[in-house]
Amino acid sequence: ERAIARHEVREIEQRHTVDGPRQDVTLDEEDDVVIIYNRVPKTASTSFTNIAYDLCAKNKYHVLHINTTKNNPVMSLQDQVRFVKNVTSWKEMKPGFYHGHVSYLDFAKFGVKKKPIYINVIRDPIERLVSYYYFLRFGDDYRPGLRRRKQGDKKTFDECVAAGGSDCAPEKLWLQIPFFCGHSSECWNVGSRWALEQAKYNLINEYFLVGVTEELEDFIMLLEAALPRFFRGATELYRTGKKSHLRKTTEKKLPTKETIAKLQQSEIWKMENEFYEFALEQFQFVRAHAVREKDGELYILAQNFFYEKIYPKSI
Repeated sequence: ERAIARHEVREIEQRHTVDGPRQDVTLDEEDDVVIIYNRVPKTASTSFTNIAYDLCAKNKYHVLHINTTKNNPVMSLQDQVRFVKNVTSWKEMKPGFYHGHVSYLDFAKFGVKKKPIYINVIRDPIERLVSYYYFLRFGDDYRPGLRRRKQGDKKTFDECVAAGGSDCAPEKLWLQIPFFCGHSSECWNVGSRWALEQAKYNLINEYFLVGVTEELEDFIMLLEAALPRFFRGATELYRTGKKSHLRKTTEKKLPTKETIAKLQQSEIWKMENEFYEFALEQFQFVRAHAVREKDGELYILAQNFFYEKIYPKSI
């Protein structure tokens, strides 16, 4: 995949050399758009991203995977500068949909005139951790032949929690908050109340839309209604897709009520759950003002505002 990506970049650069300098490339306002999906692991992010890949040729935009070394969600300062420059000035890749396991990055700090559109999906924190725990051991049906980091470890999640294992410790729940909080040091201090509040602030003020895994179809429907340039046809594709949009962790065993209760005693779970509930309430609020239900089906509301008393009157 990396070799193919490098080849594609070289082709673009060669065309760029032949066609003239980059500053001569002008974009329509509709095309001068970048979406960043800084996907949280094990939140159905692959299922959603595959929809973008399936639609990009038809809807005429580019999809780019941000692959960081060892999946480190925090970029170095110099890489932050490079990334911001790439995203904002790489006109050949606009309109663009960037996705990767990278924590939120505030483009305003770098003096850019037009910021990208951030979107994301989060999941019930315990369900996400359980899914990730088994994913590291058994993989999934997306790339079944790939050897996973914890392959061979047959210990169940319940057994791990009972034994006080590190892979299922409450500290492992601390992920969705720092992903939304960003690149500040305090974001990654496990149990930081400041990080939680910053994550909430960013979700409301810096993200266009944040969905939840449990209601992914509704998230896709809202994106298609609001951003048809990218997501036209996404809802139908999600409903009828045979291959791309299904990814399930293999050998996953649901935890017992005792295991869940033990994790819920942790202050870290309480904070991650507070953030999840906050995101869920906001998503449901947005949805309630965008759709209506009829005969058990949701449909998008038509435009519900108009202009009047327009002065001066045209002659």
